[in-house]
Amino acid sequence: MLAASTRTRQINITCDNPVDREVFLHYSLIPSLCIILVLSFLQRREHRRQRDDTSYLLGNHFGIIVPLDFVGTFSNRWSYGAAFGATANKVMFLFSEGYQPLTVPQWAQAFVLFIGGMEVGLSYFPFFACLSSEFQLVSSILGFGYSLTWFVVTVLQISQCPHGQFLGRFETLIFYWPSLLCLGFLLGRFLHMFFKALPVHLGLEPQIEEKSMLEAHQAKHVKQLLSKPRPQEGEKSWFQTRVYEWDPCFQFPSRMVGTLLLAFICLYLFIVIEFCVFLHVRDKLDMFEDKLESYLIHMNETGTLTPIILQVKELISVTKGVWVVTILPAALTCVTYLFHILACYRKHMKRLWAGDKHFLPQKFHSPSSAASVVAIARYSGWQIAYILWGYLIIHVVQSLCGVMLMYGLVLPIIHHRGLEMLQGFGLGVLTLSIVVGLIILQVWIAGTFFLQPKLGTSDKQKPLALNNRRAFHNFNYFLFFYNVLLGLGACLSRLLISCLLGTWLIARIDRTIMQSGYEGADMGFGAWIGMLFVDHYHTNPVLVSFCHILITSHKDRELQKTVKYWCLNQSAGPRFSARARTRWFLLQTLINNPRLVMLRKSKSGHSSGDFTQILLTCSDC
Repeated sequence: MLAASTRTRQINITCDNPVDREVFLHYSLIPSLCIILVLSFLQRREHRRQRDDTSYLLGNHFGIIVPLDFVGTFSNRWSYGAAFGATANKVMFLFSEGYQPLTVPQWAQAFVLFIGGMEVGLSYFPFFACLSSEFQLVSSILGFGYSLTWFVVTVLQISQCPHGQFLGRFETLIFYWPSLLCLGFLLGRFLHMFFKALPVHLGLEPQIEEKSMLEAHQAKHVKQLLSKPRPQEGEKSWFQTRVYEWDPCFQFPSRMVGTLLLAFICLYLFIVIEFCVFLHVRDKLDMFEDKLESYLIHMNETGTLTPIILQVKELISVTKGVWVVTILPAALTCVTYLFHILACYRKHMKRLWAGDKHFLPQKFHSPSSAASVVAIARYSGWQIAYILWGYLIIHVVQSLCGVMLMYGLVLPIIHHRGLEMLQGFGLGVLTLSIVVGLIILQVWIAGTFFLQPKLGTSDKQKPLALNNRRAFHNFNYFLFFYNVLLGLGACLSRLLISCLLGTWLIARIDRTIMQSGYEGADMGFGAWIGMLFVDHYHTNPVLVSFCHILITSHKDRELQKTVKYWCLNQSAGPRFSARARTRWFLLQTLINNPRLVMLRKSKSGHSSGDFTQILLTCSDC
């Protein structure tokens, strides 16, 4: 039976695939560099060099291409997420250190991994560059062609070798369908960009105006701050109260959406790879069990090692079953963490916008600027790595808990030792109850006999003032020796609870698992805090709105100067002086706000009463 199942999975081990994605990755650098050069040539540089600089010969061409604004991009979020998702398979190879383009000594592995990461980033750079380029027509054509090439290569690899060694049928499809789906989404996105930019290029539609730096949700947030609080309309649902409530005044940046989508795909691939490893280990364990079974048959189950062998077989069977069963809860735990991290990001950002830093440790109230800039680059990669390692650790811990549950509850019932199990369980519960009861009794005695009465009837608790001091000292003396033993159990429970919480929250990069005062040793939490402060300083809606008002006012003043000079150059037409315009606006403001007249400074020859009469006359008209 073992051989049959192995043959079922090993359908296409010797498949000769003419298209290798790793080899194609090397050759894809050529079109990638060409696309980057074309987009860089179209990109204009804002500041031209001086004549003594050699780059002056390039004119204002060959500007720097930005693949993705990791700080302030809120548009095309799902397109950027699909671009991140297309890189998922290579990210997993980098995570497992399986992609090494060079063979070097062990001490130089870090440099090889760095070079491999740069190569993968350069190969997938055109996806992001074409999405963020201002020249939509050219970038859509280049992006569509590059995405179509990767799509065809992936389809060829799946069609040529659809089966594999571990999962059997359609193993390659199981591994590559997320990347294939993301590439298909990018193809549709680039087609949409092309058909949207073509009429503009042909002059059939007006040119798209320059995008404002103030996003719509940021403007809504500022308006909400300036408006009066509205009464709540209706009661919130259970989902809004306990899980998540959508906020129209907040949007997650493209970096967070892309990180979330890539983390989902990488977690899926990690689970698939882990299951493949489990199948391989299970085959080895089945072979080992067959050898043990043959030994038992040879010894006619009368050997001295027979009880040990039976226990080993039972342990192997229980471990295999528990490992498979705990895959789903471990995966659901990490998926829940991903959504919870988004909710925490919104909650923390809103608190920082409101000037509240009390939720942060004291040493993180003013993080280093350089460390925060580095944190914005580290966060996405570290978040994915924390999720993957967290899943593995959580899976191991849940499997250990499952094995203990099986040996503590299930197997005794199967072996007809349920009554003995219940006796031991009852004895343990009784012992724990007595210990906890003695702890509660100490607190009750201290509150009843050794504290002075309440000062007022409205006090919630008694004041911290000792009463019956002689009895209190005897109470302390006799409980001293018992509390030594009780402290040993409390110390072990502290260690156990710390280990469980630490392993359970290892994937949560938004929450430190270090004790108070040692949060600086948690590099993941430091990256989270630095990322929050960078987003806070660069995407604060109030600050962005203020900058938007300044820029808009400056443009309006420049436009007014242009109109003024244009009017001066005309031979005919009405002319308006700036002083007359200002006086007209002043008169209109005072008519709409009569109370301001009393606050104005009176001038010689015109009293405020005369001006009030003028305003009343104008209002009657």
